[in-house]
Amino acid sequence: MKIGLFIPCFMNELYPEACVSTLNVLKNLDLDVDYPLNQTCCGQAMANSGCSNEVKDLAHRFVDIFKEYDYIVAPTGSCVTMVKDHYAPFFNDDPAYNKVKNSIYEICEFLHDVIQVKEFNVSFKHKVGLHNSCHAHRALNLATPSELNINYNSKLKNLLGMVKGLELVTLQREDECCGFGGTFSVTEPDISTAMGKDRISDHINSGAEIMTGVDMSCLMHMEGLINRDNKPIKVMHITQILAGEGE
Repeated sequence: MKIGLFIPCFMNELYPEACVSTLNVLKNLDLDVDYPLNQTCCGQAMANSGCSNEVKDLAHRFVDIFKEYDYIVAPTGSCVTMVKDHYAPFFNDDPAYNKVKNSIYEICEFLHDVIQVKEFNVSFKHKVGLHNSCHAHRALNLATPSELNINYNSKLKNLLGMVKGLELVTLQREDECCGFGGTFSVTEPDISTAMGKDRISDHINSGAEIMTGVDMSCLMHMEGLINRDNKPIKVMHITQILAGEGE
């Protein structure tokens, strides 16, 4: 099994430590991982800005780079959703794209569904709140709603439950958007800020010391609000916890 590691462009520039943790999670499981150095943006930022036609060149570049891998793994729900759900108009049922579409996974989805990890030999002795980002939750089904209550049988919770010493807190609203939403945070900053503050308050009120999730864009949005208001909580990408690098 040969894995191509895709790293979102903004994470590469702003959160390199989370990118390295993503690689280390896979390496710790003795998986064969390659990082193609010629990779670029998936085009999501352009699509969110209404420049959908301009995404075509990036989409074809992405497929050309990653089509030979057995699996493509990325530390992001939103970019994976971009490739799986929004590239199709540029390919006319191209077999290369269909292969990429069916082989790309957000890393937690990959660990839970493909590798079917049973344990992580790491510890993280903190109270953690899990933010279910919209793309990961609603498009990739990483958190599945129960028919009986608002608690979730979550793939992410299952993985975090394998980390020794980690205490996962119960939030009041596990399915609520943080307000980032790509360019929504630019066009509607007041609403976006209020939504982000609500999510932060929910985590703090639930006793979380750390807020984690699979989309660093959401965590970045809330980290800015946390730092500006000097709130007593930190954010970490979930791979930093699963790699045992967060203590």
